[in-house]
Amino acid sequence: MPEIGYPRLEWSGFLTMKRARPGLERAPARLALLVAVLPVVFAAGMACGSGARGEAGPAPEVAPKWDGGAMATYVKPKDEDLKKRLTPIQYRVTQHEGTEPAFANELWNNKAHGIYADVVSGEPLFSSLDKFDSGTGWPSFTRPLAPENLTTRLDSSFFSVRTEVRSKHADSHLGHVFPDGPPPTGQRYCMNSAALRFVPVEKLAVEGYEAFIPMFQKEGVLPGGGAPAAAKRAQPLRETALLAGGCFWGMEEIIREIPGVLETVVGYTGGTTPDATYEQVKTGRTGHAESIRVVFDPSVLSYEGLLGYFFRMHDPTTANQQGNDIGTQYRSAIFYENEEQRKTAEGVKARVEASGKWKRPIVTQIVPATEFWPAEEYHQDYLEKHPGGYTCHFLRD
Repeated sequence: MPEIGYPRLEWSGFLTMKRARPGLERAPARLALLVAVLPVVFAAGMACGSGARGEAGPAPEVAPKWDGGAMATYVKPKDEDLKKRLTPIQYRVTQHEGTEPAFANELWNNKAHGIYADVVSGEPLFSSLDKFDSGTGWPSFTRPLAPENLTTRLDSSFFSVRTEVRSKHADSHLGHVFPDGPPPTGQRYCMNSAALRFVPVEKLAVEGYEAFIPMFQKEGVLPGGGAPAAAKRAQPLRETALLAGGCFWGMEEIIREIPGVLETVVGYTGGTTPDATYEQVKTGRTGHAESIRVVFDPSVLSYEGLLGYFFRMHDPTTANQQGNDIGTQYRSAIFYENEEQRKTAEGVKARVEASGKWKRPIVTQIVPATEFWPAEEYHQDYLEKHPGGYTCHFLRD
């Protein structure tokens, strides 16, 4: 499954088809190129989420109750029976390698504890203990719960080679696995919600999954083992990130739409001039970078997940440049607030580097946060005030 419903393009942000900033000279829009690539972009984006949002259908029947692992006698239902039992999106995803829309699916942001089973056969596949926020809009896991219930094969569709993941006994298409996940596995199993049925911890026994109860007890999710997991992982409801990746207009436009983001302020940081202004920063002599201060809810969006978006919305391989914007003020940088953020940033950067998605070395700086000076009011939420204004940012897959 593709990572997110956006074009599979690794351009360096040169589609400067929007208006330039007031008082600034920008390269003219490359409209001819835009006209040429739009059909390709649209087709690629649709390939990532070709199902209609809110696709209607009858309520699915519950998948067969898991009997503890005896799948040797399992017989997959006939196609006509599956059409009756599954919703249209479940049938299309599992039986015809479809992909549901990112962020518009049932389980991508599910934070309840339990297991994820195949919607057709009921065989257990993944656990909430291994689920993480990948920033893609699909349920993502670092490892399978029962590796013996999964198979993989190469998928060369949509002009790329990926590793498809299928359930072993029902042969359902589930999604894809990528080598850019967090520790300890470095894997990201990017699955379709429509291929999964979530079984909450409270129903594991009654639905035949009692063998998995001890693992949740060990983590304190169920009585019988230690403090509640929620208490172990207690964290504030507000956290701040400070990021730089080129013109802050385009970055803010993308970041403020990410689920879990509470506030955004654009400004200047990383320099030496106090009370920095745009007129000073644009000279490149103050040392500041155009940046964005992001306040987010870590119970909804992790810092790691936010950085996943960050490395996709700009080109981290171009030193002091994004698209037509050239100068040290347009450098790629993560300004960490504490040691935990630094370690997370280093880890995400290393995984992105190792993923091979960028053909050149990543030059993103990871440095301590310094004084942040908010930009002038006319810069705040600029693209909300001026739809169609200049940007060189977009989310790559």
